[in-house]
Amino acid sequence: MLEKTYEIGGMHCAACSARVTRCVSRLDGVKACSVNLLLGRMRVVFEEPASEETIQKAVEDAGFTFGQFEDAPDMAQIRQEARVRAEKERRRRLIIAVIFSVPLLLICMPHMMGLAMPLPAFMHPDHQPLVYGIILLLLSIPVLIAGRDFFISGWKAARSGAPSMDTLVALGSTAAFVYSLYALARIGLGDAHFVHSLYFESAATVITLVMLGKTLEAHAKTRTGAALEALKSLRPETARVIHDGETVEVQVKNLFPGDLIRVLAGEVIPADGELTEGSAHIDEAVITGESMPVEKAVGDTVTGGATVLDGALTIKVSREASESTLSQMVRLVEEAQSRTAPIARTADKVSGIFVPCVLGIALIAALIWALTGKNADFVLNIAVSVLVIACPCALGLATPTSIMVATGRAAQLGILVRSGEALELAHGVNQVVLDKTGTLTEGKPALTDRFYWGVHEDAALALTGAMEAGSTHPIAKAILDACDEEDVPYLSAQGGPELDEFRVLSGYGLRAEMDDMEILCGSRRLMEENDIDLTACAVQEDALRASGKTTVYLAADGRLCALFGIADRLRPESKAAVETLRSMGITVTMLTGDNEATAKAIAAEAGIDHVIANVLPQDKAAVVEKLRAEGHRVAMVGDGVNDAPALSVADVGIAMGGSATDITVEAADVVLLSGKLTSIQTALSLSRATIRNIRQNLFWAFAYNTVCIPAAAGVWYALGGPLFSPMFAGAAMALSSVCVVSNALRLRIVKIK
Repeated sequence: MLEKTYEIGGMHCAACSARVTRCVSRLDGVKACSVNLLLGRMRVVFEEPASEETIQKAVEDAGFTFGQFEDAPDMAQIRQEARVRAEKERRRRLIIAVIFSVPLLLICMPHMMGLAMPLPAFMHPDHQPLVYGIILLLLSIPVLIAGRDFFISGWKAARSGAPSMDTLVALGSTAAFVYSLYALARIGLGDAHFVHSLYFESAATVITLVMLGKTLEAHAKTRTGAALEALKSLRPETARVIHDGETVEVQVKNLFPGDLIRVLAGEVIPADGELTEGSAHIDEAVITGESMPVEKAVGDTVTGGATVLDGALTIKVSREASESTLSQMVRLVEEAQSRTAPIARTADKVSGIFVPCVLGIALIAALIWALTGKNADFVLNIAVSVLVIACPCALGLATPTSIMVATGRAAQLGILVRSGEALELAHGVNQVVLDKTGTLTEGKPALTDRFYWGVHEDAALALTGAMEAGSTHPIAKAILDACDEEDVPYLSAQGGPELDEFRVLSGYGLRAEMDDMEILCGSRRLMEENDIDLTACAVQEDALRASGKTTVYLAADGRLCALFGIADRLRPESKAAVETLRSMGITVTMLTGDNEATAKAIAAEAGIDHVIANVLPQDKAAVVEKLRAEGHRVAMVGDGVNDAPALSVADVGIAMGGSATDITVEAADVVLLSGKLTSIQTALSLSRATIRNIRQNLFWAFAYNTVCIPAAAGVWYALGGPLFSPMFAGAAMALSSVCVVSNALRLRIVKIK
């Protein structure tokens, strides 16, 4: 059994990746196939009789390029440059299509609607029909050339037995263009009434509209790729390796289990490993998402990507870079982004049935009328009318138009929606999973509790602030913020305490002298090692620990003076947001890497019943996957780097824009720009309104086809009614598009309760 990754070129939408997956998966010997549209990669697990050659042939027959994948930094740069060039080319073609489509519509639409046209006499359809037709032809040709990929892709898709939306677009545009050429030829032969049978604008408009939709989709897909690059950039490029007492700088990719590396204060740990020398506080926010630093001593494990806040460490590498926690996070995000969008799957199924049906109806209708003795013009009129009226303009507009309007409305409400898939999936969410730190809470430590013994509270706070003044530690910042908020001076220049003999005790706390008194500030261990009696604070200490708060002790002249509780406070709107979600019938779960005591305390305050604590990033993703496997539609809400894998595997990933890291924002499907939890309900409600609107659009689009295709085929004519000519077919097609767009525009004024 072989597992290989390949580069696939030419994919520009979710339907493309679905077609590659389908063509390869049905090969004998292929056990699994997943295609990542964003990265242009395909992972295949196969055995005989399948081979690399048969897989390559299947991909190329489907209309895409096939190449070997090389995971090297220079190749990544080459691939990125290729993606940038492709996006520039896509935009250039769209601009060309728009430039020529706009005058085409301005010339044609008044004529089609029976309005007076302010055109020069030499190009008026009634005065100079041939010149008029030639002008339309010349304007439409650049658009068709710019959109040639639709014809190439549509033809290859049809040839491979899997017609797509590209096939529909190519079919309708080709039918309109070819018949227009025929009509132009008849005009040239003197049949001026054929000026009403020119549909060059229909051929061009369909191409331009679909190009616009696909360009927007491709742009959204490209932006999400930044999440992967940002995750990879968290790990430093080099590390200091200790060899025979000498320190040598090497590339991180060349680290192996057993290597000893040296990391200093302020530096990022380059690899997962075990601490063999030194102690320090480690900021693991990028991994666990928790704002409180973790104290590490000899024998503890450390994770690559975390930052050393104080001290110098010697670490024994336990895993290669490719197997590190950060690498696992990258793989989880990549795999999650390989999922095919439900909208694309639906469109693929519809087009797979719709295209053959339209072709069959056009052919059968033409044959029947030919057998009844009708002339070639009549038969061609029938066939082209069916193809023109079946042109998927309304069907193609039904979904993207609603999504474009809804995303604009979302932006007005402070919500950034990255894709149509997110809007589609969000309407069915019945399980919201909330990260704790930075999502439910403010995401930064704050001084929440304080107790004093034999000292004035302002004096104790000022003395603690003076001890912490030179530190960048998050706990120190919480103390200093409290001093600033309460106008308590802690700097000697401002009238604060004068400290001498100041020393940092790495991993323990701080020591100084004031008026010949020894001042200690830090952990319980620091107090115990200096024989400070903590009996007086036993009750308060137990209460703080039970609620998951970090404790800071202050002692002077050998006795306890103060005990401070530090914690991450609940956001003001969190409780109301949770209540609102529950009122919508949604189950709310808190998922955090923090300890269980802290997690349960925050959950109780927010009104959350379901709590899952002590969870690492890869385990967060596994929890979300498990909920999805149980049949839940899951929305994951987070703000930290550690949430990126879970955001990616969730049905809908939601980032808190106010506090989220760039990586989290890029990995998410929806970003709450206001950073308020109450916007979750707004996003879900807007999604439900959008899906209702899309369903209405699809209903009318299909109803239009159900009524108009038989009319175009001549059914009503056979029953004594009028003949549905290509001119009326084009007008009906345009009217159906107007109806769909008008309905979609209602989302601009949708009110969210």
